[in-house]
Amino acid sequence: MEHKKRQQSSIDRLPEDIREQLQELLRDPRVTQLDATARINAILEEQGQEPLSKSAVNRYAVKMEAVGAKLRQSREVARMWIGRLGAEPQGEVGKLLNEMVRTLAFEAVVEMSEGSEAVEPRMIRDLAVAIEKLEKAASENVKREEEIRKKALEEAGDRVAKLAKKGGLSEETVREIRERIMGVAS
Repeated sequence: MEHKKRQQSSIDRLPEDIREQLQELLRDPRVTQLDATARINAILEEQGQEPLSKSAVNRYAVKMEAVGAKLRQSREVARMWIGRLGAEPQGEVGKLLNEMVRTLAFEAVVEMSEGSEAVEPRMIRDLAVAIEKLEKAASENVKREEEIRKKALEEAGDRVAKLAKKGGLSEETVREIRERIMGVAS
């Protein structure tokens, strides 16, 4: 089956500065889509370019709103979880943030692959580097947590051993208790 490359939308073909003006107008709640279309078409007419259709601007505005809604939702979820985990160990917050960034990266790649424009190699490289750094940070967090847990068990073992000696247990029993506690760390 032959894949056809989708044609760029009239919005995507706009010069960057004009597209940015359109985005700014669409974000302004005081400006209607019709007003935004008229203002941009006036600029395009001055430059001798083809005007935008109202339906093209509407499709673009709907797409922008959907992306904005996803971003707002992601931020709200992050705020909720970070608020909940704020009192939790730092590692849990880090894990959550790593997972969120991985999810966002995955969604971005899927969206890019469905888009009409080719994905820039630089974007792919930057995404790969970011994911590599995330994985390294996650791995370091796991190691750090493991070390903290092991140290806590060692300290607990030492305290139990001291108490057991005070309580009159034999050296052999104390050593066995300590080894069992340390066995949990292994």
